[in-house]
Amino acid sequence: METIETNICIVGAGPAGSVTSIVLSKMGIPHLIIDAAVFPRDKICGDGLDLKVVRVLNNIDPSIIKNEFSNEELFMPSMGMRFILPKGKYVDLMCAGNGNTLFKQPVFYTSRRTSFDEFLLNKIDKNVADLRLGYTIEKITKQGEEWLLEGQAHSKQLRIRCRMLVGADGDHSVVLKHVSDRAIDRKHYAAAIRQYWKNVQGIHPQKLIEIYFPEKYPFAYFWIFPLNDHDANVGFGMASYHVAKENINVRKTLQEIIRSDPYISTRFKEAEPLEEIRGWGIPMATLHRKAHGDGWLLTGDAASLVCPKSGEGIGPAMLSGYIAAHYIERAVKKNSFAAEMFSGYDREMHRRSQDEERLYKFANAMPSWLFIKGVDTVLSSSIFKKWYAEKEMKRWLITAYQKPITINF
Repeated sequence: METIETNICIVGAGPAGSVTSIVLSKMGIPHLIIDAAVFPRDKICGDGLDLKVVRVLNNIDPSIIKNEFSNEELFMPSMGMRFILPKGKYVDLMCAGNGNTLFKQPVFYTSRRTSFDEFLLNKIDKNVADLRLGYTIEKITKQGEEWLLEGQAHSKQLRIRCRMLVGADGDHSVVLKHVSDRAIDRKHYAAAIRQYWKNVQGIHPQKLIEIYFPEKYPFAYFWIFPLNDHDANVGFGMASYHVAKENINVRKTLQEIIRSDPYISTRFKEAEPLEEIRGWGIPMATLHRKAHGDGWLLTGDAASLVCPKSGEGIGPAMLSGYIAAHYIERAVKKNSFAAEMFSGYDREMHRRSQDEERLYKFANAMPSWLFIKGVDTVLSSSIFKKWYAEKEMKRWLITAYQKPITINF
């Protein structure tokens, strides 16, 4: 039997848990962080890092982006995105620089989760954080003001006692299972699959991430995200409500697009898959799952925070970890982990994604034909392209590089 006593325990060392730990360590707050896996480990994902990731890291330590994201063995910079419309038209969106060096920064990066999650894990300060890998939690109970976590660690029985519990252990969170209800609502969930490929043809010289909206499959998109070594992350995602309603087999759909779609298949003639197709679920932020309570917080996918407009989950997960650490800091100073200490936490996680959540709900209320028509009309508009390149992407970059993350308790 291994027994650990700690004030704060973070379950999960992916992006949400690692950022929570990194920020707590910078605050000088001792804590335990555990994960069932031993890193490096793969995580099924699209491997896209948007400017939310950049913003969180810049607020932690600006030198990380400046000095370390230039390593193209780990990070592939992308200067924008390419939309492939239902009829096959390409729409390329890159920031209109106008001589300002800020606006010449990448708008996205891609990085395999095997590499990126270990990269973040290595930022944890072991002088403050007690990091334990290969620690699996099976049972959680509340005993007065303490939590008792029971499980396994390297063939030993494990017991952890703590006052504050942070669930950063993903969509299938064991913490969520014990503090709330994980019931899946298909209106706020999506199904996605990924497959790594080598030598996909037609990748843009500026490594634009590519998103294709097949006419046959509304409320869905196919993606090609360039990686290093001529590899690419290729996948397909669709809102679960429509998967069930139309009885869609997402695995067969991905294969069909790659083999026979008139706008995509020619790019895979000389390409080869590097793995079997792998799938996962995407818990959308529109669910507004309760993510706090008496002595507990949820972060990342455990809190259902994936951006519904893009399906991007790494940035929201890291942002939630950053916010969680600040709420925990306040609780530590007041020596109270009561639920009222975290009453604004859910609001803070969602206030930055309100526009995306509204857009997702609006789009999913459309008839299928109108959704496809709307995507084609809006994305092919010269007005939209001008606004995105000259206004929206610049706003993203200014926010990521120049604006501090503010938390309104």
